[in-house]
Amino acid sequence: MFHARLCTGLVLAAFCIAPVLFTAPGSIAAPAATTLDGKTLKGKVLETMNTGGYTYLQVKTPDQTVWIAIPETKVEKGQQVVCKPGMTMTNFESKTLGRTFDSIVFSSGLNDVNKTGPSNPHATTTGMGEKPPMSASGFAEAMQAEQGKIPAGSAMAGGAAMGGAMAASGGSANAIVPSKDVTVEKAKGDNAYTVGECFNEGKKLNNKKIKVRGKVVKVSRMIMGKNWVHIQDGSGNPMENTHDLVITTMAEPAMNSLVLVEGTLHADKDFGAGYKYKVIVEDAEIKN
Repeated sequence: MFHARLCTGLVLAAFCIAPVLFTAPGSIAAPAATTLDGKTLKGKVLETMNTGGYTYLQVKTPDQTVWIAIPETKVEKGQQVVCKPGMTMTNFESKTLGRTFDSIVFSSGLNDVNKTGPSNPHATTTGMGEKPPMSASGFAEAMQAEQGKIPAGSAMAGGAAMGGAMAASGGSANAIVPSKDVTVEKAKGDNAYTVGECFNEGKKLNNKKIKVRGKVVKVSRMIMGKNWVHIQDGSGNPMENTHDLVITTMAEPAMNSLVLVEGTLHADKDFGAGYKYKVIVEDAEIKN
């Protein structure tokens, strides 16, 4: 993710690409009318520009042509690239380019394509021209500077959002909610677990359907097209951060509500840019 670029951090809110009716002088039109949030984008680079600490790519995918912004990476025109899932912003103004993008996807970087072209920008320098990794906060700061919201190179206040799409943070670790004084009865059934058991048995439960009951202690809405919900039930060890379970869902539970979550548990899930989860429950259904 990027969780509350991309979570309080690669935090990461999602936007939909709206149909373009008018294009202002100097703006760059985006033909897409469907959401690209949370989708891997693959295609041929038609144009590339570096500015403000990141790289703009105009990419022709099998379905459309789309603008994508990534942390500064060496990319050449004509190269085939695969951009990691990101979030869309509309009417994004680049001060340094003097252009407005009707829609642009902010991605955390590139994946390898058949071992050719630049590798993941979060990797170390390889001799192919990639730069050392840029942190989520660095990318967020670059975006803010591009819009003229902060002076280029200045330090951002904690939690400042990147144009409303990405926020500076220390990754998933900084999104963990401190332990609450709660006691929630364990769900019933063979595939029922407490929050603590989800962490303790994460590798065994990887890719399995589970259910867990807990209290909603945090909700981050529409990040990569989903709501990110934190629940606690009083189990787990706060010293090891195994007390706070993250759920991705289309449901919108109320804060402090008691819920029953049913979804697929994934162990050691890494979204990049510091967003790695020992366990996470994805595509969950939530019942009160």
